[in-house]
Amino acid sequence: MDKMRGNPDAKMQAADPDTVIRTYWGEVWKYLFFMTGSRPTADDLTQDTFIRALRGWNSFRGDSSIKTWLMKIARNTYINHKRSAFVRRVLPFSQVEHGGTEASAEKAYLAEAGERRIWELVFRLPDKLRETLLLEAHYGMTAREGAEMLGIPEGTYKSRLSRARSRIERMMNGEEQA
Repeated sequence: MDKMRGNPDAKMQAADPDTVIRTYWGEVWKYLFFMTGSRPTADDLTQDTFIRALRGWNSFRGDSSIKTWLMKIARNTYINHKRSAFVRRVLPFSQVEHGGTEASAEKAYLAEAGERRIWELVFRLPDKLRETLLLEAHYGMTAREGAEMLGIPEGTYKSRLSRARSRIERMMNGEEQA
C-alpha cells in the first residue's frame, strides 16, 4: 500500500518529483514491460509516462495514491502507443533477456521453461485480461485499487480477473488456444 495515501502531507511529499521518480520508476517500467513484452518499448513508454506526470504535476489532487495516479498515466501512455500505426509487432517472450543464476543448470532450465510458458500464455491473453492479471498477481493491487486505476467498476475488475485465471488454466491444460 502506498505510504502517502491518507497522509495529510501527501501533497507536500508529491511536490518532490525526484523522490517520486526514484520511488516508482521501476514499478512503472515493469508494468509497461509486461504490457508490451519489449524492454526498449518499456524504456520509452516509462520515460513518456514520467514526462506526462511532470507536465501534469499540478493536476495531482491526492484523490488516489501517487502510485495509482502514475499507473493510470502509464496505462494511458501504453494505450496511445498501441493505437499508433507503427506499433503492430510484439516481441516474442523467447527473445526477452533473462538474468540470474540457479544452483544447477537443470533446475534453471526447468524453472525458466515453466516461467516462460506461463508468460507466453499471459502475453496471449487479450489486453484487458492480461492487464488485470498483472495488476493483481505482480503488483498486488486490491480489486478496488485495480478498478480505480483502470477506471472500471470493481465487479468488472473481479470478473476480468476471474476470466483471466480461467483462460490461463484452460490454456495450460491444453483445453483452449489463445
